[in-house]
Amino acid sequence: MRLLKCALPFALLFSSLAYGQADRRPPATPLIAHDPYFSVWSFADTLTAEPTKHWTGHPQPLDSLVRVDGKSFRIMGNNPRDVPAMEQTGSELTPTHTRYHFAGGGVAVDLTFFTPAFLNDLDLLSRPVTYLTWTAHSTDGQPHQVSAFLNANDEMATSFSGQPVTYSRQQTGNLTVLSVGTQSQNVLNRSGDDLKIDWGYFHIAVPNAAVAKTALSGRTAQAFAKDGMLAPADDIDGPAPNTKARTEMAVSVPFGSVGTQPVSKFVLISYTDTFSMEVLNRRLRPWWQRDGKPVSEMLEEALRDYEKLDARGDSFDKQLIADMTKTAGEHYAWLCTLAYRQSIAAHKLIADTDGQPLLFSKENFSNGDTATVDVFYPSAPIFLFFNPRLLHAQVLPILEYAALPNRWRFPFAPHDLGRYPLANGQDYGGGEKTEDDQMPVEESGNMILLVDALARLEPNGDGVKLAEKYWPQLTQWAQYLHAHGLDPEKQLTTDDFAGHVTHNANLSLKAIDALAAYADLSRLLHHDADAKKYNADAHEYAKKWMEMDREGDHYKLAFDSPNTWSQKYNLVWDKLLGYDLFPKSVRESELAFYKTKLNVYGLPLDSRKDYTKLDWELWTATLADDPATFNALVDPLYKWANETTSRVPMTDWYDTKTGKQSGFQARSVVGGLFIKALADKPLAEKYRSAVK
Repeated sequence: MRLLKCALPFALLFSSLAYGQADRRPPATPLIAHDPYFSVWSFADTLTAEPTKHWTGHPQPLDSLVRVDGKSFRIMGNNPRDVPAMEQTGSELTPTHTRYHFAGGGVAVDLTFFTPAFLNDLDLLSRPVTYLTWTAHSTDGQPHQVSAFLNANDEMATSFSGQPVTYSRQQTGNLTVLSVGTQSQNVLNRSGDDLKIDWGYFHIAVPNAAVAKTALSGRTAQAFAKDGMLAPADDIDGPAPNTKARTEMAVSVPFGSVGTQPVSKFVLISYTDTFSMEVLNRRLRPWWQRDGKPVSEMLEEALRDYEKLDARGDSFDKQLIADMTKTAGEHYAWLCTLAYRQSIAAHKLIADTDGQPLLFSKENFSNGDTATVDVFYPSAPIFLFFNPRLLHAQVLPILEYAALPNRWRFPFAPHDLGRYPLANGQDYGGGEKTEDDQMPVEESGNMILLVDALARLEPNGDGVKLAEKYWPQLTQWAQYLHAHGLDPEKQLTTDDFAGHVTHNANLSLKAIDALAAYADLSRLLHHDADAKKYNADAHEYAKKWMEMDREGDHYKLAFDSPNTWSQKYNLVWDKLLGYDLFPKSVRESELAFYKTKLNVYGLPLDSRKDYTKLDWELWTATLADDPATFNALVDPLYKWANETTSRVPMTDWYDTKTGKQSGFQARSVVGGLFIKALADKPLAEKYRSAVK
């Protein structure tokens, strides 16, 4: 990433925080990032190199042009190909903003995408609006006539090409709203992984104050490029035949005569879906619409709030980057910037029938499951750092499901609640029928650890109340771990792509941590006998673990596997939550050994393969007490993020020698990168105290 070389005050404001070094280049760049369905990215270095895309890689083209003194330039998308691209002179990525800078024809143009993804404010977090802003100013001291253009088509509201759609134009008090959606509106009609949404409506909302022209017609970019005009009549003939250009939504925004003072214009980009998920056979609405708020009112509120939200976003970006840099360095701050919007956008915030917020993740390019325990476990640090209530909102549906009579009949925790967006019961492995390919130790340990973290960190004692309400389930899972956790039989872990491992040492660590967590919860709930027993047994298991797994200068992948090793990332909870199970020497010996196994792009997951997991690398690095060791493990990740040839929304599973994606992309688990920030307790408390 490099800075725009001009005197624009707007750009200078961010010169200290937006990573001006040329070696910083996102694998892919978020433009619109709200939830698993409303998520548009640029997969290229320049915004004009190819169409914008859904996180899956399916085209969702947003085209933008500018006209300067009668000459047209492309600044987003590769259509029309015969219109020259304006030179992209720089770009900036911050937690809530994406900015591109262009220059040509005597003017500089900024194109900015701003999503108010504030985790401390559920109403704003759920509001499905991204602001797209053009800012122009003269660079040669002369005035120039400038106008801007944006269009989009039905790909924004369909799951596959060719679905019949309906376009519309509506007016609110201060907006003209262009919309598109499928004719069928078959709500919540399918579930799975490589899918887009095909119910609800995509909107471009244009402030009336912009005095813009709008059109619902074909070949709008070509018309604007030719003479700056849009078709005077909308398409009203119904579905177009294959011989006719598809209808598009288009906006032409006049800037008038632009001088050296910057002039800005903006539009609102939105997607509204009415019902977002089905949870245990209940169709539920997005959080922002829990009380039946009309779309028009939501858009008007977003319009009213633009200036103060944009300023708030600028302040938040600057502060967060500064804090991440202070706690762990610039390389760590950049990785957190890459992770922030991606992690949030892999979730959907909805409202239960009783008004309780529920937050569901989607296993993007994994298998599409939702409410997956070993997915919200690695992503938990971002929510524990900013707003534990949002982790509560992920844990709760699993606890409710496990407590249902005649549904979940196993003595261990479930893996998931179905395939997004239908969360009606476990999909993975044996489902509700058999124990085949389940993750008993993995998920039971995850749930107990996360509930204990909530009991420690969630305000008003809500985490303790959660534990008390579902104590029978937590107790059953703790009993399972007590019996099976120290030396697990052949089981899958969250790293299921690596296959079953018998006597898995890292899985055993999770069970031991979780037994200590259960002891802590027992103490908080005044179950003194259980607190004493489980705490003593967790410490005894830790001693046995060290005896069973030690091999010279490190610890093995599995107790019965000599000449092996693995990342012991589950040790991190012993450090973060202060269980004091393992001596510091265990972490130190492992870290010293890991430094001998580093490849150019990071530390392999274990001795079997060269691939790794990005989230676990940060958890492992957080075991370090000294900056030098932490940086030795994190610097290769920074190098990978800026050099990988896999140009997709950041993968968390890649090869440490080639840097290429092994699988997965755009997943929520990158929120786990905030675990180092979570370990900075005063800093975490500062951000949690800002929750509204």
